[in-house]
Parts: sequence; C-alpha cells; structure tokens
Amino acid sequence: MEATSRSNLVFDPIYGFIKLTPTEWEIIHTPFFQRLRWIKQLGFSFYVFPGAEHSRFGHSIGAMYNAQKILESCNIAVSDMELMNTEIRTPDAIFHKSLRLAALMHDLGTFCFSHTTEAAFKSFASINNSDSSRQDDHEHLGAFIIKNTNFDGGITRILEKNGFDPQVISNLVKGVDPSIIANQILHSEIDCDRMDYLLRDSHYTGLKYGSYDRDYLLHHFQASTVGNQRVLTVKYNALHCVEDFLISRYAWYSQVIRSPRGARYDAIAERICSYFLEKNYIYQFSDLLDMVANDPIKFYGFNDNYFINLVHNHLHIGSLDKDLDIKDMAHSLLLQKGSRLIRCNDLMPKLLDPDDSKVHDKVIKRAEAKVSEIISFLEKKGDEKDWVISDLPKKDIIFVKSDNKIVKTSSGPNILLERDPVKISFDNGDIKLLAQVDNSIISRLKNCKNYLPNVFCSDSAYSLLEKANLL
Repeated sequence: MEATSRSNLVFDPIYGFIKLTPTEWEIIHTPFFQRLRWIKQLGFSFYVFPGAEHSRFGHSIGAMYNAQKILESCNIAVSDMELMNTEIRTPDAIFHKSLRLAALMHDLGTFCFSHTTEAAFKSFASINNSDSSRQDDHEHLGAFIIKNTNFDGGITRILEKNGFDPQVISNLVKGVDPSIIANQILHSEIDCDRMDYLLRDSHYTGLKYGSYDRDYLLHHFQASTVGNQRVLTVKYNALHCVEDFLISRYAWYSQVIRSPRGARYDAIAERICSYFLEKNYIYQFSDLLDMVANDPIKFYGFNDNYFINLVHNHLHIGSLDKDLDIKDMAHSLLLQKGSRLIRCNDLMPKLLDPDDSKVHDKVIKRAEAKVSEIISFLEKKGDEKDWVISDLPKKDIIFVKSDNKIVKTSSGPNILLERDPVKISFDNGDIKLLAQVDNSIISRLKNCKNYLPNVFCSDSAYSLLEKANLL
C-alpha cells in the first residue's frame, strides 16, 4: 500500500505539507469536522486584529501534527507505512493512530465563536439542568459526537470500521485515558494544542507574543519512566526554551485574550447568548445532541454564521425592542461600537500570589463588591439602556501551577504522575517538576497570577457612573 496519496495531503501555512491517514481523511470530510471551518479560532478578536479570521479547522489539523511530532521525538511513533495502512492494528499502531485522532477531534464540539458562547451554555446549564452530572461544554459535546454517530458518514461508524474504540478516543479527548503520556501530549502545560495555537494565533494576528522555538522544543521531548508509567518530560538542555514557551503563553493571554479591546465583544456576545437561551431563541444543548444523532447537516449549521445571523435577525424584526439593554448590546456587537471599559482602583489589573490566600481573596472580593456596587447604583439611578457586564476572570493566567497547589490537589502519592505540570529530565536520570528546578526562572514566577478584571457598560451607564464619582 502506498504511504499516502497526493490527495491525502493538506498544506498548512505554519508547517507546510501534512499527511493524513485514510481514517483522518474520511473524518475531516464529515459534516461534524467541516463545521469547524466556520468557527473562528479567536472569537471576536478579529475586531482588534483583522487578520485573525482563522478557524478551528486548521487549528485541529495543526494540533494533530504536533501530536505526531511529539511522538516522533519520544521515539514512540510507528513508521509511516504502519501509520498509513488501515490494516495494521498492532497495539503500538493503535496507540499512535488513536492519539492523532484524539488531537484531530479535540475541538469537534466547539460552540459558535469558540469559547465565547460556550460560557453562556455552561452558565445556563448550571442554573437550569436537573441532571447535575451533565456538563454542557465543548469537550462533552465532542465526546457525544464521537460515541453517538454510528451511521453512514458518522464519526462512530468511521472509527469502528477502522478498528478504533470510540470510548478510547473520547477518553483521550477528555484527558482521562489510563496512559499518562497520552493525556500529557493532549492536555498539559505544554501540549500539542497549545503548541499549535500559540504559533497559529501569532501568525494570523501579526503579533509576535506567541513565538517560541518549536523545533528546539520538539527535539528535547522524552518519554521517561516514573514507577511503571511512561511520562512526557523535557530534557534539561531545553529548560529556557520551555520557559520561553510558558512566558509567551502568559503574555498571549494577558495582552490578547484578556485585552479589553477584544474581550468586550466576547463578553457582549456571551450575554446575548445567555438572553437567547433564556428566551429559547437559540438551540438548546439538548437540541444539539439531537441534531448530532439525527441530523448532521443541521448540526453543521451551528456555527458563527448561525449566531451572528440570529443576533441580526432578532434585532431587525424587533424582538429585542422590549429589552433595550440587549438591543444596545446587539448594535454594539454587530457594528463594533458603543461599549466602555470601567477602570477604578478596585478593578485594576494586579499581579497576585494564588498561594497567599489572604491577599488574593481580598483583591477578588473587592472587585466583586465594586461590581455589585455599580450594578446596584444603575438599578436605582439608571434605566434599562444603562447596562453593565461583569467579565471578571473565570480562569487563572499563570505560568505554571505552583508545586504547593499540585501537592494539595494531587490524586496520588507521586506528583510526577500528575498530568498537567511540565517535568524536566536530567542526564543522571532525575526528573523534577519545572517549578522545582532551582535555576529555572519559572521557579520564581510560579506564584504569579495576572488578575485582569474587565467590566464593560453602555455609554449612557458610563456617564452616570462618572457623574456619581464611582469610576
């Protein structure tokens, strides 16, 4: 059998030609994967960086390619001939192919404008779901697609006919596979996903924040043994390359993802999506599950175009006229204007130590109290058009988890078997967490959390707050 046909190649702007296996080629031509072409990787960041029009489709292929290169670096990849031949199903080949498939499909359940509207679905579920075990997020939606599409053209059918267990692929996508090294390649502080999006997002925005020496980093990955488990480590020679990667990611989230210039539109879209869910104007999560199982082409339409057209149509037909705050937000979202950032002493960016709970909790409580004060004031003195959106951080912007926190949250006696932390291997066989390497810059920065509170409001609300000296 030929290693690969010319038609099973894609050309990527970051890596050049990428080979796809016959199974992967079939998967990317399903409605479930093609849908990713119509979902922007960076939400509404393209309002700030016009070049950031790239999609989850290219990113998913890029993540798969990085998984491949990590396997090669660790000397646990099978040959190209074994990889491309669907008849070869040895344990090593299945492990390699499964990891690639999981990386390829890790974002299969992505919501409109990526994480922007997903946050609304998750919040809505936490309030309204009677089934507390169900999580309405992209990982569980993706896992549902992988396990519940056993029909012609469905992901489940494609996997099973090629000798793959959909449950194994689903576990890999969710990072709960028995193999620690597999979970690390897909879900850790340096994984195939982050390795791709830093370079890809940097390329399309035109910024250099996401740059790092990918080739040097890849060369120094190593499969090490801890107990009876294989774990992913990085050789000590690449210590500063690893630090460069983590610092780059820290800057990226601080200066791009959480930048109020673009984050305001993500926050507005999230609030509009929450409103649409409450009014039943948008597909509910249960609708998505039903479409996945019964109408893939309809599910294909659950993309950015669907959401932005929904906002436009409801604004146009007047269904938002009774809710002036949402109407104003819709105008702001569609026309990229009309929202203000609130900055005051209690809502300024701060560098915090997550392990110093006394100071950390005090800063966060003061920010939350200030938001409550602003909301209360506008409820009394403003009217419906005087809206405010609290966009306090939901995730920590850190370099790495501190070793203290890892010890506290560890599920076992050996922290080297924890999935997420970067591990450094030395020539003498020792392995340490990066946070515990004495001459690592990160060992000094491990307790740094960039707290970036954003609060946005309408122009009219800003004027009221300014006159009341609340800013």
